[in-house]
Amino acid sequence: MKNVEIHCNLTEYESVDELDLDDRELLVEAKASMNKAYAPYSHFHVGAAIMLENGIILRGNNQENASYPIGLCAERVAIFAAGANYPNVKIKAIAITANSDHFHVNKPITPCGACRQAIAEYEHRYAQDIRLIMAGEAGKVLIANSISNLLPYQFNADDLKIKTT
Repeated sequence: MKNVEIHCNLTEYESVDELDLDDRELLVEAKASMNKAYAPYSHFHVGAAIMLENGIILRGNNQENASYPIGLCAERVAIFAAGANYPNVKIKAIAITANSDHFHVNKPITPCGACRQAIAEYEHRYAQDIRLIMAGEAGKVLIANSISNLLPYQFNADDLKIKTT
C-alpha cells in the first residue's frame, strides 16, 4: 500500500479587477446569463458562459424543476449548447458565477461533480484543456487551467475500450 497525495493547481485573484480583459468579459457574460436563471426553489442563480475557439460566446444558466432531480446546472446547459450547436468547435474557457436572493455568495462557485464530469468529457473529446474561471458575487476569483485540477482520476472514453484479446 502507498499513500497518494493529490494536489489542485488553481490561480487565485483577489477580485475580478485583477483578471485580464478576456476573462473579465467572459464573467460579464456569465453574470448576464445568471440573471436569467430559473431558480424559484433554491433562489440560487448560477450563470455560465463559454468561449469557443472561433470567438463565439454561449451562455447557460441553471434551470430548476419542481421535480428536483430533473433540473440542470448552468455549466451543463452551456456546454451541451456548445456541443449541440458547434460540435466541431473546441471550447477554450468557461466562466461560472452565482448570486442568491437569500444569502451573499462571496466566494468562487465551483462546478458540481456532474458538471465536472461533463466538462471532462469535452476536454477528452477535443483533446484540449478547458480554462475555468470561477467567481461569486464578490470576493476572490479562482482559475483552473483544466478540469483535471478539480477532477483527478477522471472516468472517460478510454475506460470503455473493448478488449482485443
